[in-house]
Amino acid sequence: MHLNRRSFLRQWMYAGLATAFAQIPVAGAMQSKSAMQNWIWVPVNEDRSLEQWKRELHIARASGIQALLLEIYDGRHAYFASQRLPVRSDLLSKLLPLAKSEQLEVHAWMWSMPCSVPEILAKHPDWYNVNALGESAATKPAYVDYYKFLDPGRPEVREWVQGTVRELAAIPELTGVHLDYIRHPDAILPRGLWKKYGIVQDRVYPQYDYGYSSYEREQFQKKFGADPIRVGRNEIHDPALEQNWRQFQLDMVVDLVNQYLVPAAHGAGKTITAAVFPGPSLARQMVRQDWQRFQLDAFLPMLYNNFYETGPEWVGEMTKEAVQAVQKPIYSGLYIHEMKPQVLIETVRIAQSAGASGISAGFATIHAGGVETRLAASEMDGRQKSVTFSRSSRFTQVEIDDAGRQKQNPRSQRRVRFGSKLQASS
Repeated sequence: MHLNRRSFLRQWMYAGLATAFAQIPVAGAMQSKSAMQNWIWVPVNEDRSLEQWKRELHIARASGIQALLLEIYDGRHAYFASQRLPVRSDLLSKLLPLAKSEQLEVHAWMWSMPCSVPEILAKHPDWYNVNALGESAATKPAYVDYYKFLDPGRPEVREWVQGTVRELAAIPELTGVHLDYIRHPDAILPRGLWKKYGIVQDRVYPQYDYGYSSYEREQFQKKFGADPIRVGRNEIHDPALEQNWRQFQLDMVVDLVNQYLVPAAHGAGKTITAAVFPGPSLARQMVRQDWQRFQLDAFLPMLYNNFYETGPEWVGEMTKEAVQAVQKPIYSGLYIHEMKPQVLIETVRIAQSAGASGISAGFATIHAGGVETRLAASEMDGRQKSVTFSRSSRFTQVEIDDAGRQKQNPRSQRRVRFGSKLQASS
C-alpha cells in the first residue's frame, strides 16, 4: 500500500493519539473523575466523500476521540444551512448522522471576530477593528489577509456574532457551539513565529495593537476623558490611564462573550466553549483575551509549545495555570504534527497530571499563535487502512475497509504500526 505524505501524516497522527490515549483513562472506557474526554478540530473539506468522512470519523473514535469540533463557519462561508451567512454547502447536515453513528459529540466550530463576508465589508466598514496607527483591519489586516477582525465592543457587531451563535444553537443535533478567534488580533505573536513573518515583537507596536475604532475611542473618552489612541502611540505616559485602557480592551471581548454569546447558546440548551490562548496570563498580553472571566462551559487553550520554543513541561505549566484560573474543564490543545510518539505520550500525561480533563488536537489544521498553519487535508488512499493502539500492554489493530467496517485483531507488539508496508512520498 502506498500513501502520499499527507495521508501518511494523518495516519501517524491517529496512531500517535491512539497510543497516548490508550495509556490514560478516557471517557466511555472508565467512568470516574480521572476519565478524560478528548476533542479534535476538524476543518472543512468539501472534496472528501461521505464514505471517506465515515471512515475518518470511525478511526477518530477508535483512536480515543469523543468530541468533534466541526469548522462550519470560516469567517467567509458557512457550511451549514444558514439563513444569514453566505452558504458554500450544507456539509454539517451530512456529517451529523455519521458522527451520531460513532457516538461522537459534535460542536459547531465558528470563527468569531474575523469577517470576510463581502456584504459586511461593503456595507459596514465601520464595524471593523482598528489599530493604534488608525489602520482598519478591513483594508489593512495584520499578518495575513483573513485577519479582518471586527470590533468586539460595537453593539452591531455583538448582535451580528450573536446571530450566528443563535442560529447554530437552534440545530437540535449539535451538542454545542465552539468559538474561535474570540479576541483582538495578535498584539504579540509567539516567538517561534517571528522569523516566519520577518518581525521582532519585543514589545507591543502600534500597528499590532487593536481596539481603536472611532466607536471605542469615543466610549473611552466619555468615561476617562482622554483619547486612547494617544496611549497606543505612546504620546501619553500615565500609568493609571494606560491600565484603564488595557482593561477597556479586555472588557470589549469579555462583555461580548458573557452578555451576548453565552446567553444565546445556553438559551437553546447548548454548551459553549472556546479555543483560547495560553494562560490566561499570556492571553491577556498577546491577544487582549481575558478568558478567565468568560462564562463558558469549557476551555480549549492552544498550548502549541513549539511556537513558544518550549518543551512538554510548558504544556503542564500552562494547563495548571488554566485549571487554577477557572472552575470548568480544561482540554489542553496540542500541536501534535511534529511530535514523536513518545513525546506525545509524555505531553498528554503531563497535561493530565496538571489537571486537564482531556486534550484537543488538530485533525488537519492547527492554529499557530492565531496564524493558521495547515497540515494534511487530503483523503485516505488505498482500500484498507489500519491504526494500532495500546491498552494494558496489548495492541489492537483496527482495520477499516472501503465500506468503513472494522475488524479487531489483538496482537502482542511493542510499537505502533500503520499496517503492512507503507511508503511515504511527497
